[in-house]
Amino acid sequence: MARSRTRILHAGRHPARFDGAVNPPVYHASTIAFERLDDLEAAIADPSQGRHYGRFGTPTTRALEEAVADLEGGSGCVLAPSGLAAITLPLLALLGPGDHLLLPDSVYGPTRKFADTVLAPWGVAVEYYRPGPEDDLTPRLGPATRVVFTESPGSHTFEIQDIPAIARAAHGRGATVVMDNTWSAGWCFDALAHGVDVSVQAGTKYIVGHADALMGTVTARDPDLLATVRRTAHLFGHCAGSEEAHLALRGLRTLDVRLERHQANALALARWLARRPEVDRVLHPAFPDCPGHALWQRDFTGSSGLFSVVLRPVSRAALAACLDGMALFAMGFSWGGYESLIVPSPVHRTLTPLPEGRLVRLHAGLDDPDDLIADLEAGLDRMNATTQGEDG
Repeated sequence: MARSRTRILHAGRHPARFDGAVNPPVYHASTIAFERLDDLEAAIADPSQGRHYGRFGTPTTRALEEAVADLEGGSGCVLAPSGLAAITLPLLALLGPGDHLLLPDSVYGPTRKFADTVLAPWGVAVEYYRPGPEDDLTPRLGPATRVVFTESPGSHTFEIQDIPAIARAAHGRGATVVMDNTWSAGWCFDALAHGVDVSVQAGTKYIVGHADALMGTVTARDPDLLATVRRTAHLFGHCAGSEEAHLALRGLRTLDVRLERHQANALALARWLARRPEVDRVLHPAFPDCPGHALWQRDFTGSSGLFSVVLRPVSRAALAACLDGMALFAMGFSWGGYESLIVPSPVHRTLTPLPEGRLVRLHAGLDDPDDLIADLEAGLDRMNATTQGEDG
C-alpha cells in the first residue's frame, strides 16, 4: 500500500472517468436525467450513491468524500456545508430525547451553543466534563449515555485528551465516540485508529487551506454508522456544493507540505513568545507545560499552526494598540489558510477556570517566520507604550 504522502495526492482521482483530466471536474447539477425507468428506480433505491438528484451528491463531491475517507481511514465520508454542520450531523443522527451527551468543557463555542440551545431543550441531557488527561469519565457514563464528544486539543486552551482511554470507557458502556479532529486535519492524529467512531472536521480550515470555501466532513469507521449519518444529512437537506468540493480537493493535495510549514512557523512563534516578558504562558501541545503534553507525544505525529498565549493582564486599550496595527496578522475567526491570524479568544467554560490575563489565539500562516515575529514584536511594543502611558 502506498504511503500516506502519496495516497493524499491520488485518493479520489480517477482521470480515466473524465477524459484524462488530472482533477475531477466541477459538476453543476440539480436535475439528473434518466432515459430508462429501471435506471431511475435503481438510483432512488440507493441514495448513498447520490445519482438521482444533485442534493445527494455529484461526481465532484463523491471524489472528495472518497479522498477524505482515505485520509482518515474510514469506511466512507459524508460532506456537510460547513464545519458546524459536520459537528451537528452525528449529534442529530445519534441522539434523541432522554439520551445523555458528554462534552468536554473546552469544546468549540458553537458546539456548546448547539448542545445547550438545541439538544437540551429537545430533551437530551447535556453534561460537560473536564478535558484534562486526569479526568475519568467512567462515573459519568450511564445507561442513557449515547455519545461522548471529544475535541483534542481543546478549543482555545489546547488541552489534550486521552482519546484511547475515553474510547475504551465509552465503548464499554455502549456509547459512540465523536471527535472534532480539525486541529490535526486528520493528518497528525489518526482519530479512528485511536478508538474514535466518528471523526468530524471543519474542512474549511486545513483541507481547503486557502480561506475561500466552507466545508465540513464526517468520517466513520463503521459503514452502518456512516449510513445513519448520511440519512440524517439527507433528511435535513445538508449538501456541499461542487465548487466547494473542488476547492477542497485542490487544498487536500498540498495538505502535507502546508502543515509542515504551519507547524514550523507556529513553533518558531511560540518559542519566541515564551521568552517575552508580556507573555505569562504559551498554550501549545508541543510545549512540556501544556496540559496533556505527554499524551500529545504519545498519540500525535506532529502539530499544526494554531495555538494560544496568555498575556499578562493589560487594559483593553493596550490590547487594541497591539492588535490594531498588525501588518501581517489579520483579525478573523477562522484558521487553516495560508494567512496568519490573531484574535482575543472568546472562551466559555462551565467547570474549568480560565487562565488569568488576556487569552489570545494565533494561527501561523505560511509567511516567513522572521517577518511574523517582527510584526508581533512591534505589536507588543505598542501595547507596552500604551500601558506606560496609562500608568504615567
